[in-house]
Amino acid sequence: MTTDQLTFQNPVDRFPSISPPKQDQPEPGLDADLAPQTDRGEHSYRGTGRLAGRRALITGADSGIGAAVAIAFAREGADVALSYLPAEEEDARYIGRVVEETGRKAVLLPGDLADSQYCASLPDRAAEALGGLDALVNNAGRQIAIEHIEDLDDDQWSSTFDVNIRAIYRISKAALRHLEPGSTIVNSTSIQAYDPSPHLVDYASTKAAINNFTKGLGQQLAPRGIRVNAVAPGPIWTPLQVSDGQPKDALPDFGKSTPLGRAGQPTELAPAYVFLTSAESSYVIGETLNVNGGTPSP
Repeated sequence: MTTDQLTFQNPVDRFPSISPPKQDQPEPGLDADLAPQTDRGEHSYRGTGRLAGRRALITGADSGIGAAVAIAFAREGADVALSYLPAEEEDARYIGRVVEETGRKAVLLPGDLADSQYCASLPDRAAEALGGLDALVNNAGRQIAIEHIEDLDDDQWSSTFDVNIRAIYRISKAALRHLEPGSTIVNSTSIQAYDPSPHLVDYASTKAAINNFTKGLGQQLAPRGIRVNAVAPGPIWTPLQVSDGQPKDALPDFGKSTPLGRAGQPTELAPAYVFLTSAESSYVIGETLNVNGGTPSP
C-alpha cells in the first residue's frame, strides 16, 4: 500500500461492513471465539513513540477495545499491565504475546473488578511489576441486555454498577499513590450515556455516571498535574455484544444505523486513548471524546 493510500482512506469502507451471524457466548465472551474476528490493530497499528517510557494499567485489556489500546500503547513505547477476568486467560495471553513481540513488557493480572479488594490492590501490583505507574485506562465493562425492567433483578443491577463505575472509583483512588504530575487517567464511557437503548437501562446509567465522574475528578486532579478524560465508543464489534450484550436478533444489523453504515473495529478506538494519554493533549481535561461513526452527541 502506498503512502497516499495509507493517508487517504475512505472511512466508509476502511473496514468491512459486517453482518455478524446470530451467536452466543457465555459471559464474558472471548475474541478467540468471535465471528467475524475483530481487528485490534495487531497487523495495522503503527506507533510513533508518543508514549515512550510510559507504564500503563489497562482494565478489560484481554479483548475488544482494551486489547486494541494495549497493542497501541505498546507500539507507542509503553509497558502495560493487563487486567481481565480469569475466564479470559486465552485472549489475555494472546495480547500479552503481541505486546512482547513489540519489544515492550506485558504483565498479566487476572481478577474480578466486582471484588473491591482486587480493585484496591491492582494499581500497586501493576506499579510493582512495571517499576511505576503513570497511565490508567479504566476500560472494562459489563453489559447484559434486558428487555423489561421487571426482569432486571437487583443482582444484575448491582453487578453492572460494581464493574462499570464502582471499580473505576476504587482503582483510580488506589492509583493516586503512584500517579505523579504528567500522569493520566482515561475512562471508557459510551454513546449509551447520551442515547440510551431501552434494553440497556443499567449499563447506560453507569456510562452516564462515568461521564460525570470524569468531569468532576478531572477538575479535582488538574491542579496536581494529573489529567482525567474519557472516550465514548459507539457500536464497536467486540465479544461484549455476543455474550448477551445485545439481543441476538439485532446482531446481523449491529452498527449499520450509524452515518458510516457499519460497526466500528476496536483498533479505530485506540488512537483516541493514545491521544488522551500522550502529552499532545496536555490542555484537555474532563473531556469525553466521542468515537461513534458519526452519530451526533450532545
